[in-house]
Amino acid sequence: PADIRKSGTSFDLPIAVGILASSGVIPISNLADYLIAGELSLDGKVKPVPGVLSMAIASKKLGLKGLIVPKKNIAEASLAKGVDILGVDDLKETVDILINGKSERYMINEVKNVRENNHISFNNLDLADVFGQQHAKRALEVAAAGGHNLLLIGPPGTGKTMLAQRISSIFPSMSFEESLETTKIYSIAEHLGEKKSLIVSRPFRAPHHTISSAGMVGGGRFSPKPGEVSLAHNGVLFLDELPEFRRDALEVLRQPLEDGRVNITRSQITFNYPASFTLVASMNPCKCGHMGDKIKNCTCSVSAIKHYRARISGPLLDRIDIQVEIPPVTSKDIFYGDRSGESSNNIKKRVEKTRKIQWQRFKKINGLFCNANMNAAHLKKYCQLNDRGTKLLKNAVDIMGISARAYSRILKMSRTLADMEGQKMIGSHHIAEAINYRSLDREN
Repeated sequence: PADIRKSGTSFDLPIAVGILASSGVIPISNLADYLIAGELSLDGKVKPVPGVLSMAIASKKLGLKGLIVPKKNIAEASLAKGVDILGVDDLKETVDILINGKSERYMINEVKNVRENNHISFNNLDLADVFGQQHAKRALEVAAAGGHNLLLIGPPGTGKTMLAQRISSIFPSMSFEESLETTKIYSIAEHLGEKKSLIVSRPFRAPHHTISSAGMVGGGRFSPKPGEVSLAHNGVLFLDELPEFRRDALEVLRQPLEDGRVNITRSQITFNYPASFTLVASMNPCKCGHMGDKIKNCTCSVSAIKHYRARISGPLLDRIDIQVEIPPVTSKDIFYGDRSGESSNNIKKRVEKTRKIQWQRFKKINGLFCNANMNAAHLKKYCQLNDRGTKLLKNAVDIMGISARAYSRILKMSRTLADMEGQKMIGSHHIAEAINYRSLDREN
């Protein structure tokens, strides 16, 4: 359509085919059966283009005979089952297909063993490498079990980054549908290599604190590309030293944290990208980092501490379910502590068991897979409290002055804690532990 601005080189091959068809070289009636994409060089060779997986899925939905793409894109395109993929090296081969029909010479069967041999995986470090910090490891397990957002607060050198880098290792394994959805985003963003076609482990994105708001949610003048929140879809977005990020880059997180999607609007078009991720962040308790440290004295004034904390807005903090303090590691932990910590694989098994309870609970609700994504109606149905739990939560609301959003986050965490124990009813001890994870609310 003339009113939609085009970008990229994917249209090179179809434009050339259109000219040949209008010149009578190719029967125009044959063009309706295929979706065609590819960059065309001056010598007639066809080069790979981004976004082919989305094109393959679209061609299947449209009921076309097949997809004609550069041969270097066939591994990616073949992930869309049920559509014929025809790989070409040059314009001549494309014309041959459109005149003579499909041929075994060009037909590409579904790529075999792509999950084992042709995949992209992210870091899979082990939680057993972290000394001590059992309370923090418990918080990580709760976050992974329910899909809850997490903030680690502690002095420098306490292991906040080490813990955060290992949280993806205890998340449930990705289903093929999740891998396909995440791979589509990376394909559009041109983050797939020629020999890598499928993302099989949950993404772990850790942007630098100088990132702009456009880099965080996506952007571009004419055809906005996915940002970090979309590249972290079905995985983890880690923001190290949270208060050091630009205020506008943090505030744009509010919509995707609530909706699981991000909308990028330009003058003539709106792009909608999925952005369902778990936010994991870390920060020091103050500017110098030693507030509450029993060994090193804090040099910050009260006003300096308030100014440092104020860099993170209240609405954003409300959306972070778990706020846990990380104490400094002592010499006893380093030299005499138990170094045979529990492995990520063992924790992952418990997390997957808890997630199965949630999948079974929400199987009839489209788009709902974990407790963290429940809305008000779901909370009313699945988060029933007894009298003791209700009284405890009411006291917490009155004393800590927590918001309505924080109240619902505590209920969601309580539901996850009950699921981890296999309990149908939320107990008062689940409420108490969930409240304990609201560290900054307790301080207030």
